[in-house]
Amino acid sequence: MNIPALLLGVVLAIAGCDSSEQKADDNATAVAEKAVVEAPEFNADSAYNYVAKQVAFGPRIPNTAPHYQTGEYLIGKLKELGAEVQVQNFQMEAYDGKMLNLRNIIASFKPKAANRVLLAAHWDSRPFADKDETNPQEPIEGANDGASGVGILLEIARVLGSAAQKPDVGVDIILFDGEDYGQPEDSGLPYKDDTWCLGAQYWSRNMHTANYRAKYGILLDMVGAENAKFAREGTSMRYAKNVVAKVWRAGNRLGYSDYFKYVDAPGITDDHTYINAWAKIPTIDIIEYNMGATDGDYFGPYHHRHTDTMDIISKKTLKAVGQTVLHVLYNE
Repeated sequence: MNIPALLLGVVLAIAGCDSSEQKADDNATAVAEKAVVEAPEFNADSAYNYVAKQVAFGPRIPNTAPHYQTGEYLIGKLKELGAEVQVQNFQMEAYDGKMLNLRNIIASFKPKAANRVLLAAHWDSRPFADKDETNPQEPIEGANDGASGVGILLEIARVLGSAAQKPDVGVDIILFDGEDYGQPEDSGLPYKDDTWCLGAQYWSRNMHTANYRAKYGILLDMVGAENAKFAREGTSMRYAKNVVAKVWRAGNRLGYSDYFKYVDAPGITDDHTYINAWAKIPTIDIIEYNMGATDGDYFGPYHHRHTDTMDIISKKTLKAVGQTVLHVLYNE
């Protein structure tokens, strides 16, 4: 994912300030709305183990053995959890001309239901630590950047497959490939458009089901670090403000106000960018945003560095995000 530099300059002046009026409105709505259904328990230990399992394969870089092995694991696990699984095998050219062998993995629950919600994350990891002063050309483990979102979605899949009571909506979980192979700033090559989020680009042009529609989508990216904060990201607010409000109300209602902050943040390029603009499905991004950053590390000091390991993953953060998303699904 990438923050447009010009947008940063415009928005950072307000990014650290609470929108008190919006917060008051949302809090009032939260009081007025009573949850019809109590969602099943999201098991943070299980989600944590799913994150650790991915990291144990090694960096999930396209065209490598760990990448292939992780994909096989994810496909098998989602089938085991009761999903109807489809796999999109495709090739796309990276910023440096390398042809990447990629796979989007789509897991559907209640596939015949017309009323659907899309959940997504990316399962690949960054092929280099381009923000790290040490070994910047070596790949990162990507525990937070990639594996955390997938781990939460695997646990949600486990709940959807095993719970006696199911949500009223059909759910499609899409694990996008090739998200993190975007062009580094210091690549030495001429700038290219659309080098990030390759799997989301492909899916948005080649959906797994003809005429596929979802009411909305929720993307999870970097959702596992200890004490993570999630702001209302600009692209999400532009395309799906009502979905942001729905999710933030749910998080605050459930007691996770330390995580879901009523703060506006810059718009970024992430998988939801293409889902919104090309697939025309209103989609939000739950993504860590370091509101106090003064050095440009808005995604945390471990972003695209070798410190993105299991050491920074918090079960409390996984719980806050996972339980919130489950609550939204069960009260749709």
